Amino acid sequence: MATNAPAPGPGAALIAGQDHAADNPQLNHLTQISSQLGFEIVDIAGFLDLMDQKSQRQLAALQQLTQEADQVVTSNGQVLDTIQTVSITTEQTLQSVQASVKFVRDNSGRSQEVAEWVNDLEQRTDQIGDTVDAVRKNNEMITNIAAQVNILAINAKIEASRAGDAGRGFAVVAEAINDLSKRTQTAAREIGNNIENLSNWVTLLHDETVKVARSAEKILGQARETDSSLQSIEEKATEVNTQTARILSEAALVKNAVSSFAPNINRIGKSVKETTTGIHDTHTRVENLISSSEQLVQGTVALGGQSTDKRFISYVTELSHKVSEIFETALAAGKISSNALFDKNYRLIPGTNPEQYTTGFLALTDATLPPLLEAALDFDPRVVFCAAIDTNGYLPTHNKVFSHPQGPDPDWNTANCRNRRIFDDRVGLKAGRNSEPFLMQVYRRDMGGGHFVMMKDLSVPVFVGTRHWGGLRMGFKS
Repeated sequence: MATNAPAPGPGAALIAGQDHAADNPQLNHLTQISSQLGFEIVDIAGFLDLMDQKSQRQLAALQQLTQEADQVVTSNGQVLDTIQTVSITTEQTLQSVQASVKFVRDNSGRSQEVAEWVNDLEQRTDQIGDTVDAVRKNNEMITNIAAQVNILAINAKIEASRAGDAGRGFAVVAEAINDLSKRTQTAAREIGNNIENLSNWVTLLHDETVKVARSAEKILGQARETDSSLQSIEEKATEVNTQTARILSEAALVKNAVSSFAPNINRIGKSVKETTTGIHDTHTRVENLISSSEQLVQGTVALGGQSTDKRFISYVTELSHKVSEIFETALAAGKISSNALFDKNYRLIPGTNPEQYTTGFLALTDATLPPLLEAALDFDPRVVFCAAIDTNGYLPTHNKVFSHPQGPDPDWNTANCRNRRIFDDRVGLKAGRNSEPFLMQVYRRDMGGGHFVMMKDLSVPVFVGTRHWGGLRMGFKS
């Protein structure tokens, strides 16, 4: 069976220096400060990371706002041009409406005069009818008188004939009177016929005049309504013209305001971009400080410095040896092939969120590692988790408390279903790829839903023979 035998390095110095650590309190103090410094730097880096993300979002939003502001300036110019056109059109419309109102009012005045004349004509036809009736009555009296005269003439002729020669002259007169009465009757009949025709014509004219008068009354009413409507139209057109002029004035003010607004946004955008760049650069530099602080911890421990983390380092180192032995024994017994043990073909488990994967060595780790991993939780009350990961950050088997079946809530899954996942973040990849005797990192552990926990992450490499498989990680609170 091969053994886990990394080349001498800081870890060897750690073991050799432990015997002298008690004699160097200043080095121990420096080691402790280095460890705490890393904790503080990671905390600051986490804050800067959030600030970087927020500033990037703000910058993107401001860039979008800048584009929209430019669009507003362009649109406002178009609106102003449109309003100017509308203003000219409304003014022309008002002039047309006023001209139309004048024309209609003039015609309405003429129609009113005609209607009033028709009403007066009705009264006059009534008077003509009264006159015709009077003439008819007078003609009837003439006819009656002519008839009486005719009778008297006849009687006179009879008396004249009785008187003989003495009555000849009177007979001539009587004949003349009789002839006059006949002609008078004839004329009276003709006059009566004409009067009757005239009466009928006057009656017909009166009826037509009444109808026309009624229509004239409607025309007068409509004329009054039309005049009122035209007045309202004219008032509305005047109001629209006034409001359009006001809008034009306000639009000009808006144009001036927006024109000054866009440069201000650009200046703000430039300032935010500079700030965002500064935050991003600072975040990058702090990330580099994290690596420096980790190397500082490594170096002080290698020199023999001791901190409160010493017992954790020793314990995880021992566990990593046991994991190596388990893998080497399984490989030697033929329980797993070398290809399966170092399988990097991660196969997605359908329907998982966050995504979980299976691989060639999952069955082996699920069967052999849980006793070691669960025992690590009892090593110290500050220990939160202990798990093995390969060089790509794939974590096959986790503590039971973090290995629940997934549910419908991704945030809950993130915190409680952490096995079979790939943690390829900075801390996860460094822990899996570190080949030094140990690596102490500090990080903000994402528990889902925007909740983070400050943790120390201690990892020791796992070798299978001379081949680097990954690392054993232990997370614990400071």
